[in-house]
Amino acid sequence: MANQFKEASVEEINQVMQRSHAAFEIFQKKSIQEKSTFLDTIASEIEALGDALLQKASEETNLPIPRLTGERARTTAQLRMFATMLREGSWVEATIDTALPERTPLPKPDLRKMLIPLGPVVVFGASNFPFAYSTAGGDTASALAAGCPVVVKAHPAHAETSEMVYTAIKKAITICNMPEDVFQHVHGTSFESGKALVQAEHTAAVGFTGSTVGGKALVDYSAQRKNPIPVFSEMGSINPVIFLEDTLQKNAAALGAQYAGSITLGMGQFCTNPGLMLAIESEALHNFLDHLSTGIEAVQPAKMLHAGIHSAYVKKSGEALKQQDVTLVKQAAIAAHDIEARPAVALVSGEAFLANPLLHEEVFGPYSLMVSCKDEQELITVLKSVSGQLTTTVMGTIQDLTDHQALVDILPSIAGRILFNGVPTGVEVCASMVHGGPYPATTDSRFTAVGINAAKRWVRPVCYQNWPNSLLPLALQDANPLNIWRMVDNEWKK
Repeated sequence: MANQFKEASVEEINQVMQRSHAAFEIFQKKSIQEKSTFLDTIASEIEALGDALLQKASEETNLPIPRLTGERARTTAQLRMFATMLREGSWVEATIDTALPERTPLPKPDLRKMLIPLGPVVVFGASNFPFAYSTAGGDTASALAAGCPVVVKAHPAHAETSEMVYTAIKKAITICNMPEDVFQHVHGTSFESGKALVQAEHTAAVGFTGSTVGGKALVDYSAQRKNPIPVFSEMGSINPVIFLEDTLQKNAAALGAQYAGSITLGMGQFCTNPGLMLAIESEALHNFLDHLSTGIEAVQPAKMLHAGIHSAYVKKSGEALKQQDVTLVKQAAIAAHDIEARPAVALVSGEAFLANPLLHEEVFGPYSLMVSCKDEQELITVLKSVSGQLTTTVMGTIQDLTDHQALVDILPSIAGRILFNGVPTGVEVCASMVHGGPYPATTDSRFTAVGINAAKRWVRPVCYQNWPNSLLPLALQDANPLNIWRMVDNEWKK
């Protein structure tokens, strides 16, 4: 579907960011209750759009209504999660070290630290999640919770869906008496519009979910600024899954069915899709591949999000399958429609994988490569050769873990989330979730894009020294009027 919306010019983008900066001066002073009510109201207004929103999103993305219904629920739930975070209050990390004026040789000053918002945040909508990672998704929700105005660049693949969500947010702004420009919405398909948003004078930070090429470009744009700003890009990940011997011998059939489902879930259009599998060569491995093939063969091809993603999948999976020593294990039925994907699984030796960097690249879609290693040492070498990941998974028994301690020990250096006996597809929205990882999974592995700690991307610490108590932010005043947990002289207190 052609994008019917006017592309924002560089001049218009600069004006948008100026208005966002003006809104920041007002919004950051709003109370916890006002901000939390605003987030709750956005959630309610999105729900009030009803089935029309789901139908439009399905029309634009080819995603089924049940999937979109679940994604909308996740989106509204995370808005409410951040509202709850604000009301609880301790996320600002208030720390107080009281003065010791009689300390010798130098008196100790009164020092109080907390997190404050950075300023206007630019969010680039993601193609594969029209709700949860787009207009009112996790980046927007966490930035608003942190006290930052947001400017969203709608993804052109679901521009009308984005407009509908935008209207819901604007209605919430009116209901809650928030500054009119605390949330703004622009359209653009050119590199120039993305560059202008990153390089606008008043942009304070950027959130992006998409390709490695796109994410790196935004980082480069930031580096060219007079004052570089943080760019939090979530980019490529092939999410290696390690299958160990004992579990392959005992559970091959169940594992085959489980991973056929994970590889093809949503036609593989998840950043946590298991695109790489590792195992030590054995009869049990080939038995597992037989069961996996049966599962892949049974999957009905389905339309991908749009023609561009389908074209890239056909190109990249085709290139991978043409590589020397790569064997096609199974490919699903021939597609009936132009943008339907054919799920595929391939096999390669550890030696051949290590010698061919192309096989390390992400193929976005329902494709996975099994690397058959001659022994544990080669498996570890293969795993270490793979760049930073969002997830890595171990499928095994307790005996397997005991037998492969050296392998287990390196897992935290590979990814932000380490799974045991599960599938990486599916990201729980909660305080303990880490959706991030070493580069190039993300541009800053210290942060997560999911869960309440996602708000930490949009803040910075400030220390108040010897400040009059009545003029301190409420979170740092002696009486603790917000009744939040704080560290006072190295002890947690409320």
